[in-house]
Amino acid sequence: MNIIVCLKQVPDTNEVKINQETGTLIRDGVPSIINPDDRNALEAALQLKDKENAKVTVLSMGPMQAKEALKEALSMGADEAYLVSDRKFGGSDTWATATILAAAIETIGDYDIVFCGRQAIDGDTAQVGPEIAEFLDLAQVTYVKDIKVKNEKTLEVSRFTEYGDYIYEVKTPVVLTAIKELNEPRYPTIKGLLKYFTEEDNIKTLTFDDLKVDETQIGLKGSPTNVKRSFVPVKNKTSEILEGDTVKDITNLLVMKLSEVNLI
Repeated sequence: MNIIVCLKQVPDTNEVKINQETGTLIRDGVPSIINPDDRNALEAALQLKDKENAKVTVLSMGPMQAKEALKEALSMGADEAYLVSDRKFGGSDTWATATILAAAIETIGDYDIVFCGRQAIDGDTAQVGPEIAEFLDLAQVTYVKDIKVKNEKTLEVSRFTEYGDYIYEVKTPVVLTAIKELNEPRYPTIKGLLKYFTEEDNIKTLTFDDLKVDETQIGLKGSPTNVKRSFVPVKNKTSEILEGDTVKDITNLLVMKLSEVNLI
């Protein structure tokens, strides 16, 4: 079994601040991490590797600094890593990003499962995984909560929804998007950290010239959507103490106040 896991290096949103003048994220000095849902996707792949002797390849699109995320994934147990990086990819929205990643997956080839995280914490769109499936013309199951291998070509997948879990039997190749309930990601090993963060770089890089992709469908110009502005919501907090002779009087007053602001 061959598995490809799509990872994204994202800024730690606990540290992110907004430039009030430009409306853009301030990334300088903000630590970068592997997107949390992508860590669950990686862990699911590694668990299949442990049980089914699968090969796990990690794939990320971004600048050269994204190699740090790939090195961490290798330190956790992944077998191979690819970085998709080119100036022509800059400014890509979810459509263009999925176009590029799908082309990279086709270039790598020979895969049974493509894992993605449900969504990235810096965008929260949950679009890239399903779009990759569409571009590759593959079946997909999103919000995956559990996975069982029935045989070499069939998986039993539990999909989480707000109405309850659904069980699907799917044939490979397939695209799966992981949620945090799927597992608890492991830590990198000391041996892995020493190997991949100190030895010669062994991450393969794919550029525009390596992929079969239409230049009009990628980058800022090829993106049908773009972010005009980012901002921190203004929170106006007010409080009022309700007084009355009895609990019933206070309750009636509370109901009236809530009704005035259309909360009930």
